[in-house]
Amino acid sequence: MSGTQSRKRSRWSSQIAFMLAAAASAVGLGNIWRFPYLAAKHGGGIFLFVYLILVVTFGFSLMIGEVALGRMTGLSPIEAFRKLKSRYVFIGWILTAIPLIITPYYCVIGGWVTKYLHQYVLLMSGSEGVDTGLFVSNPAAYFEGFIGGAPGPILLYSVVFIFCVYGIVLLGVQKGIEMSNKIIMPLLILMSIALCIYTVTLPGAMDGIKYYLLPDFSKFSYKTVVGAMGQMFYSLSLSMGIMITYGSYMRPEDDLEGSVRRIEIFDTAVSFLAGFMIIPAVVIFFGADKINAGPGLMFETLPNIFNKMPFAVGALFFLLVLFAALTSAISLAETCVASLHDIFKLERHVACAIMFVFTVMMAIPSALGYGVWSSVKVCGMAFLDFFDFVSNNVMMPISALLTCLFIGWVIKPDVVEKEVTRCGGRFSGKWLFVVMTKYVAPALIVVIFITFAFRFKI
Repeated sequence: MSGTQSRKRSRWSSQIAFMLAAAASAVGLGNIWRFPYLAAKHGGGIFLFVYLILVVTFGFSLMIGEVALGRMTGLSPIEAFRKLKSRYVFIGWILTAIPLIITPYYCVIGGWVTKYLHQYVLLMSGSEGVDTGLFVSNPAAYFEGFIGGAPGPILLYSVVFIFCVYGIVLLGVQKGIEMSNKIIMPLLILMSIALCIYTVTLPGAMDGIKYYLLPDFSKFSYKTVVGAMGQMFYSLSLSMGIMITYGSYMRPEDDLEGSVRRIEIFDTAVSFLAGFMIIPAVVIFFGADKINAGPGLMFETLPNIFNKMPFAVGALFFLLVLFAALTSAISLAETCVASLHDIFKLERHVACAIMFVFTVMMAIPSALGYGVWSSVKVCGMAFLDFFDFVSNNVMMPISALLTCLFIGWVIKPDVVEKEVTRCGGRFSGKWLFVVMTKYVAPALIVVIFITFAFRFKI
C-alpha cells in the first residue's frame, strides 16, 4: 500500500477512544442474554472462574494478536493479510465474510429490541395500543405474534435499527463511532449498575445471587470449559475482523497491551453485571428453571418480570440492551465498510450506501423466517438460526484457528512483540502470548469447532 493511503487512514483521537470503541464492540447481546444463562447452567461460580481464566489467557492472546495485525498494517482484514503474506489472504476473506453474514441478522434482533423499547415507552406514557394487553399479560404469545406475524412491523423496526447503525458509521471514525461511544458507554455502565442495585435489593434476591455465584461442582464438566470458551469468543468480538479493523485506526504511540487488558476487564465486568441484573430476578419470580437461553430469556421471561414492576424498569433495561446491540452492530458494519474502502478505494459514503442496501436485503430472510417464510428451512433451521450457526459455530472457530497458526507459525510471535513494543516498554505477556498462540489456543479452538460442528448440546 502506498504511503499516501496510510497517511489518510482514519485514527482514534486517543487511547481511551480506542478502548471505548473496542469495549463497545465487545459488549453486545451475548453479554446480556447468553452469559447469565451459561453461568446458571454450568455451575455458577465454577463457570465464572473458568471464564475468567480463559479471558486472561486465550482471549488476551487472540485479541492482542488481532489488534497488532491491524495497527502494523493500517488495513482491514483482507488487505492486512495480503500485505503481510499474500498467499494467506484467504484468511482475511474468511474474517470479512463473518461480519457480512452476522450484521443483517444481528440488526433484525436489534429491531426486536427497538420494538420492545418502544412498547415500554408507550406503557410509561399511558398510551393504549391494540396489543398492549397481550404484551402485559402474555409476553410469550406477544413475542411469537410479533416475529411470526405480518412482515410490515418487523421489517420496519429492523430497517430503523439498520439506519441508525449506518448513520453513525457514515459520520466516520472520530465523529461517528468514537463520539457515539463516548455517550453510549458511560450511560450503559450507569444503567447496568442501576438495574443491578434494583435487582439485588428485591426481597428474596439473595437466593438468586447464591445460585449465580456459588460454585456447583456437580455441574462441572468439559462442557463447562467449552461453554466458557464459546462465550469468551463471542463476547470479546474475536475472529470477526473487528479487532483488526479497529486496531488499524490505533495510534502508533498508544499502549497496545495495556489497552487490550482494560478492554477485557470492561467487557468481563459488564458480563458479570448482567448476571446480577437477570439471575436474581428470574429466580425470585419464576425459579432457576426459567433461566433459558436466547430470545426466550430476553423477550419472554424477562418481560414477564418487568411487567410486575414499574414499566420504567423494563424501559431502562431495553434501552440498555439497545445500546449494547447498537455498539456491536456498529463495529460489525464498520468492518464491512472499511473492507470496501480498502479493497475498492471507495469513499466512505459510497461504501456505507452499498452496505446499507446489502444489509437491508440480507436482513429480510431473517426477519421473515419465523413468519411468512417459516416454511422455508436451510438445513432444518430458520434463516436467522442458520446464519447464526454458520457464522458463530463454524466460521469463527476456523478463522480463529487460522489466525493463531498464521501468527504463531507463519509471521511468528516476534512480529507481534515488535508491534506491541513499538514505542518502547516491554511486552509483559510475551511468554503467555507465545504459548497460547502457538500451542494451547489452537488446541482449544479445535475442541470448540468439533463440539459445535457436531452440534453437541452444551
